[in-house]
Amino acid sequence: MDKQKKEWFEEEDFWLNYGPVMFDEQHWAEAKGIAESIKNIAHLKEGSSILDACCGPGRISVELALLGLDVTGVDITEPFLNAAKETASDEDVSLTLLQKDMRSFCSEKKFDAAINVYNSFGYCDSIEDDTKILKSIYDSLKQGGTFILECISRETAVRWFTEGEWFERAGLTVLTEFKVTGAWEGLQSKWILIKPNGERIEHVFVQRLYSASTLRDSLKEIGFKKAEVFGGFDLSAYDHNAKTMVIVAEK
Repeated sequence: MDKQKKEWFEEEDFWLNYGPVMFDEQHWAEAKGIAESIKNIAHLKEGSSILDACCGPGRISVELALLGLDVTGVDITEPFLNAAKETASDEDVSLTLLQKDMRSFCSEKKFDAAINVYNSFGYCDSIEDDTKILKSIYDSLKQGGTFILECISRETAVRWFTEGEWFERAGLTVLTEFKVTGAWEGLQSKWILIKPNGERIEHVFVQRLYSASTLRDSLKEIGFKKAEVFGGFDLSAYDHNAKTMVIVAEK
């Protein structure tokens, strides 16, 4: 695996503890519809190649493969890749899975499309590292290829902000606390897991918040000839009702 300064998202123990909470049954159930939307947005045909950057446990990768696409999933976390491999085997589909850091990922193969979805962008220590990820994805695409980025934006973070909540999931009691960092430059999340035996696990992390226009313009500066912002995978308007941010960019 590529050598980089180790950050919290590279710690396997974090994902082993928090993965079942973040990737619950509801999110797995949504995967099929999201994959179908991705295929339609990028105008992909059976056999088209797609890069799932930061693929996690393969939630979307497997569904894309079931749609007949040639899928390469890249993630820095080995347990997630193992889970993706197991799910792909259960569904009898083939995935190419690579344990790489997207900040330095370099692919000789060029893809028809690439995705970075489920709010997996903005966690690096610096804007420069975030930009490295976007440049790596750009370099991995064929000319004319489509990149789909989905994550929380500064606007949606403001719109849907809550100070915290608690719920039961994956056999655990989960408490969350959220705080704004800087001038809405980031969102600090504190997740507390309480196991049935009373054991308590806590983790705090910050996600950098970009405005939609800033990310859109950054993609154009990197080299994408076109980038449009939407409020969901249904390509609805990015307005006051948007629950997420989806940017569709063309190389």
